[in-house]
Amino acid sequence: MHFDAEFWVLIAFVIFLVVLAYFSVHKKIATALDGRAARITKELAEAARLRAEAEELLASFEKKKAVAEAEAAAIIKQAETEAGLIAREAHERVAEFIRRRTKQAEEKIAAAETAAAAQVRAAAADAATKAAEIVLKTEAKGSFGEQLISNGIADIKRLLH
Repeated sequence: MHFDAEFWVLIAFVIFLVVLAYFSVHKKIATALDGRAARITKELAEAARLRAEAEELLASFEKKKAVAEAEAAAIIKQAETEAGLIAREAHERVAEFIRRRTKQAEEKIAAAETAAAAQVRAAAADAATKAAEIVLKTEAKGSFGEQLISNGIADIKRLLH
């Protein structure tokens, strides 16, 4: 009988399997695979737990973000309101300042007009007094004329001032 190479490979493979069974290698492999499967199952459970925690943390951060955005919007709205109030107050202050300055200018103008009118009256009184003095000096002579002129000048000054 002639045995070819395939036959010897089959015989060697069967012997190999018998040796593996004798040393309980299949149990060791099964135990190792079971241990690995348990470890993978444990890792998957841990990964699921970590994912749940991450989702919970993400939801918490999104909630905090929404609260922070709402607070920021409220702060912005309050700042805009305050800026409007400040602008309105500044406008009112400027308007009041302009009113006061206008009133002061009007009072100065009125005072200047009053002073100018008083100066004009004084100048007119002086001119009238001198004119009356000249007329009376030429027409009234002597001590009576001088007395009359002095009294007239004093009366005119008293009336005009």
